[in-house]
Amino acid sequence: MANFTFKAENFSSLSHHTNTQTSLLNTTTSFKTNSLRLLHSKNSLTFRVWCGIKEKENVTGSERVPDVLTGPKRVDELDPKRGSSLDFEQKLGNDSGSSEVGFDWNWPPWKNIPQRYKLIGTTSLAFVICNMDKVNLSVAIIPMSHQFGWNASTAGLVQSSFFWGYALSQLPGGWLAKIFGGRKVLKFGVLTWSVATALLPFLAGYMPGLVLSRVLVGIGEGVSPSAATDLIARSIPLEERSRAVAFVFGGLSVGSVIGLLLAPPLIQNVGWASVFYIFGFLGLAWFLGFQYLEERQASHAAKPASLDFSLICLTGPQSIHMEKSLSNSLAALGGSLKDMPWKAFFRTPAVWAMIYAHFCGSWGHYNCLSWLPSYFSEELSLNLTEAAWVSILPPLASVFVTSFAAQLADNLIANGVETTMVRKICQTIAFLSPALCMTLSSVDLGLPPWEIVGILTCGLALSSFALSGLYCTHQDMSPEYASILLGITNTVGAIPGIVGVALTGYLLDTTHSWSISLFAPSIFFYLTGTIVWLAFASSKPQNFSNTD
Repeated sequence: MANFTFKAENFSSLSHHTNTQTSLLNTTTSFKTNSLRLLHSKNSLTFRVWCGIKEKENVTGSERVPDVLTGPKRVDELDPKRGSSLDFEQKLGNDSGSSEVGFDWNWPPWKNIPQRYKLIGTTSLAFVICNMDKVNLSVAIIPMSHQFGWNASTAGLVQSSFFWGYALSQLPGGWLAKIFGGRKVLKFGVLTWSVATALLPFLAGYMPGLVLSRVLVGIGEGVSPSAATDLIARSIPLEERSRAVAFVFGGLSVGSVIGLLLAPPLIQNVGWASVFYIFGFLGLAWFLGFQYLEERQASHAAKPASLDFSLICLTGPQSIHMEKSLSNSLAALGGSLKDMPWKAFFRTPAVWAMIYAHFCGSWGHYNCLSWLPSYFSEELSLNLTEAAWVSILPPLASVFVTSFAAQLADNLIANGVETTMVRKICQTIAFLSPALCMTLSSVDLGLPPWEIVGILTCGLALSSFALSGLYCTHQDMSPEYASILLGITNTVGAIPGIVGVALTGYLLDTTHSWSISLFAPSIFFYLTGTIVWLAFASSKPQNFSNTD
């Protein structure tokens, strides 16, 4: 139980009903009953707050604060002459008719977690589901190819269709996130890709429908990075940014691990269609849960008496943040393209460094994400379950590398190391490590399969240093335009998913060499990306609006 007292010159009675409207009665300058009354419904959890009000005539001039509450203050901290909390409670109950307030101060458990952490956690969960819906096809493509008679080129076309939608939605996603806010855009993205994923088994036998479903998955997932970047740039301070980015985008690695763990047993025991039904349902469940929580938050914002009690007492209703209305957002949307400093973006060498680095990193990442299960199955002679589970190792190791890299980067910045230098170090590690490991894997050194798996796992895990390098630079450079900048770089970064994944399948049919089709192009782009990044990358803040 917590005991509080409130001092006020003017006060009002509050009436609270959880299933009806809330009314705030007119304020009066004198009152007969000195109590705060909240009538709570039967489904309220209870704790007791006793509110004592000093009479107007007993308040000294120095204590007067017109028209506002000055609490809360513990009863034990009041004048000792008032006696103990119990005595005060009894006196207040006798004199003014006190009442219990229907709130549980410590429930739910996450109630006192800072809002920015709740937002980051929810976004990271969406990214877990995001990559589950991305990697499911890389495993299911093997039995699907056998069932429908697809060769490597056709399988590459099916897998690359995801990136058509992914590339098309990058700039619109960044633009919409800036106008409407990342939260709304993320919610739209999750709904889109989840519905499209659940519908894929119905369309698998009809190639245009299958391709369209994967394009829609790409569109839904394509707007999500910009939405997350907007959320991070607006709500996370610089000294926490590397960890926030790592935690959110690290959800992709967790999603890959979970997806690759669940897909093989589901396919073998239920059929390949089950992974699309189940993973799509998870996204729909996230959307409905997020929608419910958002509606409750909006309801609380509209009903002052149903807000967190401490918020009313300490800050008043004027502290409640109200999002822009849809009409205002649409009005801003209409003029935003004209006002966007496009010329300033493309006149900045550091922006071009981000664009090319994103392209290079995506070439290696997307090709490995799409083709590693097939590589392990065919080149290393592993069965479906073994190939899928071995494919888990790189993203699983990435989870640990991401945490270490983020902590390292934030500590270096906190200790005074220049931000640009930190980003360059991290991105260089992210490029050179997989390049070296792919080189070792592509050369015939007579290594057994499990050693090749270990080498690739190390290289691809270390590429997660990019989350503390390239992926933080957008926010470092311009929090205002971070979502737009990521939309630009991610659009170009999606091209390897379109061209590279399909090209790998074509080269594999032509050369029958995994070294030439999968590893050699990735090594080239990793090396050239390192050179460009070291020469031109910068995290120096840019005021693009004043340079256009």
